[in-house]
Amino acid sequence: MRMQQPRKRVLITGAAGRIGRELAYRLRDRYELRLHFHHLVRDELRHLDHVVADVAEFGSIAPAFEGIDAVVHLAADPRTTAPWESVLPVNIVGTYNVFEAARRSGVRKVVFASTNHVMGMYDRDQQWPVYSSQPVRPDSLYGVSKAFGEALGRYYADRYGMSVICLRIGWFLPAPIDEISRWMWLSPRDCAQLVWRAIESDLGFGIFYAISANARRHWDITDTIEKLGYYPEDDAERYFS
Repeated sequence: MRMQQPRKRVLITGAAGRIGRELAYRLRDRYELRLHFHHLVRDELRHLDHVVADVAEFGSIAPAFEGIDAVVHLAADPRTTAPWESVLPVNIVGTYNVFEAARRSGVRKVVFASTNHVMGMYDRDQQWPVYSSQPVRPDSLYGVSKAFGEALGRYYADRYGMSVICLRIGWFLPAPIDEISRWMWLSPRDCAQLVWRAIESDLGFGIFYAISANARRHWDITDTIEKLGYYPEDDAERYFS
């Protein structure tokens, strides 16, 4: 009789956000979850293992990594208008603290929530299609901070042998709402699939666009499908036909 393997222990930072809350519900049967909150613990998630900590303070966030196998790093100021005074401590120092705390705790897998805004100037200039291998062209300080996170992930993969998967998330919505979301939509169930496939991936490092199989997409997801085994189930066109 084959022994059942214990479920991986996964820390989700920024669990109070829209994506974090959705992942908590969709991944709780697949993994043993620990949820990180900055200060507000969602009542509907309070029954799950959770910690309250400031990612900008290493001593505050580091204990959250004890006994963890993988981390999904979502915590950030997601505003494209976010000023440097917020981007620096939360998105840059906080991301470094997460990678370093993971390394010191022996966590071998980091799934980093990057963003399409790392390449936003291609979209501004309508220079499509866009591939994840092209040089970065951030459209905001937020995009700059996520480009930093991708570079930091590359360093930790090369220097310390950690597995780091960066997902350039499109527009996470329950359903597409307009012409822009028609091509950049990421559905909740496709998002959850992408995250667990990234957690299970054997790749040492990779950067991938994270959107659904939208027929009008401008970003290439061929490598997401081929290298991560991603099988998107949703297409925004179903909402516009």
